[in-house]
Amino acid sequence: MSDSQLRNTGERYGSVAKSLHWLTALLILSLWPLGLIAHEWPYGTSAELAVKATLFSVHKTLGVAVFFVALVRILWALVQPKPGLLHPERKLESFAAETVHWALYGALVLAPLSGWIGHAATEGFAPIWWPFGQSLPFVPKSPAVAGLFSSLHSVFVWVLAGAVALHVAGALKHHLIDRDGTLRRMLPGRPAIDVPPARHSGAPAVAALAVWVAAIAVGTLQGLPRGGAGTATRPALEQQASDWTVQQGTLSISVRQFGSDVTGSFADWTASIAFDPDAGPGPAGHATVQIAIPSLTLGTVTDQAMGPEFFDAQGFPAATFDAGLTKQEDGSYLAEGTLDLKGATVPVSLPFSLDMQDGKAHAKGETVIDRRDFAIGTASYNDEGSLGFAVKVSIDLTAARAGS
Repeated sequence: MSDSQLRNTGERYGSVAKSLHWLTALLILSLWPLGLIAHEWPYGTSAELAVKATLFSVHKTLGVAVFFVALVRILWALVQPKPGLLHPERKLESFAAETVHWALYGALVLAPLSGWIGHAATEGFAPIWWPFGQSLPFVPKSPAVAGLFSSLHSVFVWVLAGAVALHVAGALKHHLIDRDGTLRRMLPGRPAIDVPPARHSGAPAVAALAVWVAAIAVGTLQGLPRGGAGTATRPALEQQASDWTVQQGTLSISVRQFGSDVTGSFADWTASIAFDPDAGPGPAGHATVQIAIPSLTLGTVTDQAMGPEFFDAQGFPAATFDAGLTKQEDGSYLAEGTLDLKGATVPVSLPFSLDMQDGKAHAKGETVIDRRDFAIGTASYNDEGSLGFAVKVSIDLTAARAGS
């Protein structure tokens, strides 16, 4: 194939531009049904969840492919001559066609990129099938970021759908009604087409930019965090007398889902602590921790985790860990007691370290519980490959004596 066949001319598109055009079309037409099917696929059992995750993985992997193909296509278009308009005298039609073309270019980059950022901000579930990791630079693991870019992705996909529909409608109109060579010059071969010299205005690019500003504004407004999310109401946790006041801290959980760790944390919990840091080896105090289950965020599966199959936040909105505190011979500590969660009371031991500085106690520790002990996911998710049995519970808090 000669160089003249590879490159664009003022009359026709070259084979490189044609190949990129039809490859993009094939990927887009595959992504849409995959995304819709994956979104609607049930996940009531471990087998259904596995299929849903696979569908989303294929969708995400093809989406990343679209992003890179689109970049190559746009870069190639920037260094190639663009064939002229077949009907430059039709001012309005030409303006609309080129505006749609610019909007389509933007959609081919922004739709997959926003989905990719949303994925990178999310813990676990449906990985991209490639060896370069699941994270992106400067993108934190954050439900808020994931929610924002999920909303943007939805809006951008609608813009992409509209641009593709108008692009196809225009091509068919030229081919079936005008009977000109607009569509034929993007098909294989070298049709002889008499094309006037190219005259392309910058106005359509500005119009397409205005469309994207509006789309970004709509997606951002829809993706902003809103109060009152979730179906379960957070319980009013009882404030108990405590010798120590927690000044800052995190209470988090982590579980394996399809081979990846999914980590979440509880935003609302209280601790009543009676503790003697000077006690020798042996009993050192007591702690009661109350946890508002609906305050848990667990990436994209937060809503699912709140359902009856899992935490059942509506029926059991609070959990309680009641434990005695013991100082070990080696200077470490152990919180040993019971965890009351989802109607089950199970013995739990949580080893932790303690660092005293300036009258403040910094405690850090973790333990592992079995979700099956609390009937979490046992009805449909008895396959550890889809959802691990072991759940890691971690605490990291700083407390000061009350009144200090």
